Amino acid sequence: MAEPQSNSSEQKLSLGALIALVVGSMIGSGIFALPSSFGRATGALGGLIAWSIAGVGMLFLAFVFQTLSRRKPELNSGIYAYAKAGFGEYAGFASAAGYWMGCCLADVACLVLIKATMGQFFPIFGDGTTPTAIAAASALLWGVHFLILRGIKEAAALNTIATYAKLVPILLFIIIVVFAFKADVFAQNFWGGEDATFANVSSQVRNTMLVTVFVFVGIEGASVYSRYAKNRNDVGIATVTGFLGVLCLLVLVTMLSYGILPRPELAALAKPSMAGVLEAIVGHWGKVFISVGLLISVLGNYLSWSLLAAEVVHSAAVNHTMPSFLARENNKKVPVGALWLTNIAIQMFLLVTYFAEYAFNLALKMTSSMTLIPYLLVAAYGLKLAWTGETYGTDSRSRFLDCIRAGIATIYAAGMIYAGGRALLLLAALLYGPGTALFVIARLEQKKTAFTIIEAIMFGAILVAAGIGLYSLATGIISI
Repeated sequence: MAEPQSNSSEQKLSLGALIALVVGSMIGSGIFALPSSFGRATGALGGLIAWSIAGVGMLFLAFVFQTLSRRKPELNSGIYAYAKAGFGEYAGFASAAGYWMGCCLADVACLVLIKATMGQFFPIFGDGTTPTAIAAASALLWGVHFLILRGIKEAAALNTIATYAKLVPILLFIIIVVFAFKADVFAQNFWGGEDATFANVSSQVRNTMLVTVFVFVGIEGASVYSRYAKNRNDVGIATVTGFLGVLCLLVLVTMLSYGILPRPELAALAKPSMAGVLEAIVGHWGKVFISVGLLISVLGNYLSWSLLAAEVVHSAAVNHTMPSFLARENNKKVPVGALWLTNIAIQMFLLVTYFAEYAFNLALKMTSSMTLIPYLLVAAYGLKLAWTGETYGTDSRSRFLDCIRAGIATIYAAGMIYAGGRALLLLAALLYGPGTALFVIARLEQKKTAFTIIEAIMFGAILVAAGIGLYSLATGIISI
């Protein structure tokens, strides 16, 4: 069922605002940590290969979002609606819930990194998980909550300003590093300090793949907010344009850093590692400059994720896949029920970071793991649409091209889930299992059977995986 179009014209978003949502969602904490994240995992060659794989895979996923926005304009908040339209109620719920939890975890990563950055200048914040840091992060969490309650357009406008502001330090970093680039250091880092063999390079590449997924999460920003677009054609344009721009920045930041410091020194840099690279070139002011830029960037990124998380849950509730209280809006058209649930969940995840040894890395990997499943369902729906020929009529050429694009995107998403490993899937099941209670409540509200036979089998498999994950945590096989 299509979502009611009840939004006033004042709440509609322009192409520029939609692009800002995509860019603002993608550029956050991840880009500022790339030099050390890649330095720990791979040399320059492995980095080039990893970005090539990720760039192609995510570009074709962007094409799928673009195609679906044109061929299925009645489906709003695509990341959820496409999964439901293609594979049924529970698949739609799983996509919405997984994406929502991924957004919540991304916000946790943002909050931890904000406080960890401040911890470099004020030791009381430590690595971002001290009691003081968690208290300060909680205050920020609820401050943003009440800001969003003032209206989606106001929050989106603030996000647009933050998006432009965060680009300034990144672009300045790239310009300075270009002039300081040392070809001999880059050559030393080319193979990653290991033997020049296919096995070593392939291992390095695999170690970077979840990092690349994390920095691309947010590519669906315009699609999730499609119901607010002034022009539905802008959704696909914003997705591809925003992606290509961000990809260029990510590759430049990563690869140029290999020409500044040897790989072991890159790997040892504290977060945000871009600050350490710039400090090595220009001195202490570079570290301060990037740290301030990171705070602006991550605050904007945090706002983007808060908007996306609430929106996808709200849309699922409007379409009766989640409980009706999550469909409530205030007089500013803000999804208040979804926003409260989102921020309560973030608060709970934030408290758990106190007990996590590497809270930021855990949140980063779990965000990637939770969002890959919705990505896989979107890509598979695009493949299904092209395969069956629905909406294509006699346009066999477009159908063939879209089938190829969606097929590549599907293979990429499935491959990234495999690369993430068994542990992350088990931890994801621990969230999906209890989260299914929301689906059951929604079905009971409609006086419908909770699951079809196939859905019951799917849920049973999730419960088994959740049980294994819980046992693995209890026995230390998996640690957080």
